[in-house]
Amino acid sequence: MSSRLLPLALAVAAGSAQAAAGPCHDTTMDQQVETLMTRHDIPGVSVAMVDHGKVCVSHYGVASRDTGATVDDATLFEIGSVSKTFTSVLAAWAHQQGGFEWNDTVASIEPDFDGSPIGEVSMIELATYTAGGLPLQFPEGVTARNAHDYYASWQPEYPPGTQRLYSNPSIGLFGELASRSRDIAFEALMQQRVLPALGLEHTWLEVPKDRARHYAQGYNGDDEPVRVNPGAMDAQAYGIKTTALDLVRFVQANIDAHRRDDSISRVLLETQHGYATVGDMQQGLGWESYALPVSLDTLQAGTTSEMALSPQPARLLDTEGDPQPQRWYHKTGSTGGFGAYAAYMPAREQGIVILANKGYPNEERVEAAWRILTSPDH
Repeated sequence: MSSRLLPLALAVAAGSAQAAAGPCHDTTMDQQVETLMTRHDIPGVSVAMVDHGKVCVSHYGVASRDTGATVDDATLFEIGSVSKTFTSVLAAWAHQQGGFEWNDTVASIEPDFDGSPIGEVSMIELATYTAGGLPLQFPEGVTARNAHDYYASWQPEYPPGTQRLYSNPSIGLFGELASRSRDIAFEALMQQRVLPALGLEHTWLEVPKDRARHYAQGYNGDDEPVRVNPGAMDAQAYGIKTTALDLVRFVQANIDAHRRDDSISRVLLETQHGYATVGDMQQGLGWESYALPVSLDTLQAGTTSEMALSPQPARLLDTEGDPQPQRWYHKTGSTGGFGAYAAYMPAREQGIVILANKGYPNEERVEAAWRILTSPDH
């Protein structure tokens, strides 16, 4: 049977989170969000939280300063690099369907790279940003049309598997090769099969015309209206637009995966496994995690500009491992006009997402989430 006809054998795990969610009525949440909005002149914010299967969502401010439309359940936000967690679900599914093994090389999936340094990099090295120095962003002039040439001529700066350098080209190629291993285009596999199988009805790579009025306007540091531009590997690295409710339902599915034994849970657990250690942090597929209990200082240290821009010593781990519920999993994401954050603790059955239509420091996103989740009310 052609792999194009293989079903995506995922079943929605977040059933308890599909029910309508009411407002959070959380004083700590209100205080944290209002402080952020005032400090950084953020037009609008959505926060959704799950606590032992109960979901709530609260909205603040406006989706557009021009129209004055308020943020609501339908408001779509760009989530930037939080998209990498969705790319990782796609890749974990492809792996479990026999598309590739974690130690398979790039060239084993794309023979055009045979004989070049990128061809010798493994899939898990791409996934953990330890390929040898792929940069945060593609160099100027690299587009979707000539990205193949960039990879073919790339030269590593470090031995593969030894240094983590956070990289859109790295995770982008990982996602592209994962979908190619099943002979399905990445965008089609993500939008038509992975997202619907997760039960996410308001999550998109390209916002449909009939949903365009719900797409929040982003604002840059100069308060100019901006939205994400197409680029090489944009869908794989930072292309998702979603609502706070859809994203928290994804978080809920990740929490539920520790209590279930079904196809989607096995896929989600594979994304949470630690594949490399970087100081106190374990690098999963998309997700980064820390052992509980964890301090705010430790979490913030893992989301600094230095962690994103500078190589960090890393050690690859065994690619097979037991579930680790006693950890704080999180991911930050930004585009030119949006800032996103998602975090959860499976052992405590708690998670949170914070979406804003303006960027602000990662450390402050982490602090807001940490203070909300650790407040006496929870």
